[in-house]
Amino acid sequence: MRKLKNNELGRISVDEFKSTKKTPLIIVLDNVRSLNNIGSVFRTSDAFLIEKIYLCGICATPPNKDIHKTALGATESVEWEYAESTLSVVESLKNSKVKVLAIEQAENSTKLDTFYPEKDTKYAIVMGNEVKGVQQDVVNASDFCIEIPQLGTKHSLNISVTTGVVIWDLFVKLKGL
Repeated sequence: MRKLKNNELGRISVDEFKSTKKTPLIIVLDNVRSLNNIGSVFRTSDAFLIEKIYLCGICATPPNKDIHKTALGATESVEWEYAESTLSVVESLKNSKVKVLAIEQAENSTKLDTFYPEKDTKYAIVMGNEVKGVQQDVVNASDFCIEIPQLGTKHSLNISVTTGVVIWDLFVKLKGL
């Protein structure tokens, strides 16, 4: 077995990315403070052809050297938009028939491994602040609250890890529809 070189990976260009059919997923970042986390979400979103990222509240926006450090250019390929209010974005998405999934530990949440997306439905996942999580009014406005089952001593995963786990899970499930 031989590791592939970068020029053997068959990656598409930024222009090709923009014209490629996207995974029916939108990412909403709710007051994420870490620029490294924001950059990581861009990079993961590029890898799985995510349609768009909304950066809300205190989220920093590109161009930014600290976002770029982890995004590695994904801010150029993945469409993004800044909005002051996460709740307004969620309400707008719902009005556009997008199902909104708050990724949060909450009463009556649905475990990620038991959630199955509906065919021909677009989804938005809301990722919360590193300390406070997704705002309660945003959780209330969401169609589902999805939780990643965790078995260890810690109460949560880093937002970039959580986003990667959720995107991968939904990507695989949506691909099978």
